[in-house]
Amino acid sequence: MGRAGRSAITNELPKLREDLRADFVVVNGENASNGMGLNAEHANAIFAAGADCITLGDHAFDQRDMLQHIEKDVRILRPLNFAKTAPGRGHKLFTARGGQKVLVLQVLGQVFMKRAFDDPFSAVDAVLRAHPLGGLAQMILVDVHCEATSEKMGMGHFCDGRATMVVGTHTHVPTADAQILPGGTAFQSDAGMCGDYNSVIGMEKEEPMRRFITGMTKSRFTPASGEATLSGLFVVSDDRTGKATSVSMIRHGGRLEQSGP
Repeated sequence: MGRAGRSAITNELPKLREDLRADFVVVNGENASNGMGLNAEHANAIFAAGADCITLGDHAFDQRDMLQHIEKDVRILRPLNFAKTAPGRGHKLFTARGGQKVLVLQVLGQVFMKRAFDDPFSAVDAVLRAHPLGGLAQMILVDVHCEATSEKMGMGHFCDGRATMVVGTHTHVPTADAQILPGGTAFQSDAGMCGDYNSVIGMEKEEPMRRFITGMTKSRFTPASGEATLSGLFVVSDDRTGKATSVSMIRHGGRLEQSGP
């Protein structure tokens, strides 16, 4: 989320990845550039910090250069069920550091979203049918980018046993429901943002609070610039079955780490 979130990634991710011995890292870059979308320069910085894949979201093309850049850099994914004429792709099979084949896909939810996107469940189903877990894809990560926790949970159960992990993004607040579902899929409703939590979902507090209190707009939202917490989800999986064997939340630095257990 903005400069603070990018700093958390660039400063903390290299060591965190080493400490966790992570084979594959996915970063949601939806709000990395001034809180609205992602530009090519910031995408390159996130990759240089150790990300293997960047997912986007409903603000995928708010930064105009991404319209061309996403065609050049296949490591960046936009939602599967975005406009059919949108550039880029919604899923890709990657090779992890340990040699495992990792399928990453992202989908946009429909509930409470500003636009009516195509059905996310049928979009995900088509990809998972073509890439059964434990076959060519040894790990499958589904990023479900939407407002409603119920829709995210629905997607988790829909993918249970068919994906290694399903993780929610978009609402910027980490949920406390990290778990392994009965079929072996790791799930969390929202991974939380990498950003300054002394804010309103990553934005400086004054303008959003003014709009809530008065119903009037005075200025644009501005990303908060204080110390950021790196938030995420760490999953260990069985290379043979592709199913999760452990799942844990990540809170590194900033306010959330200070207030954690």
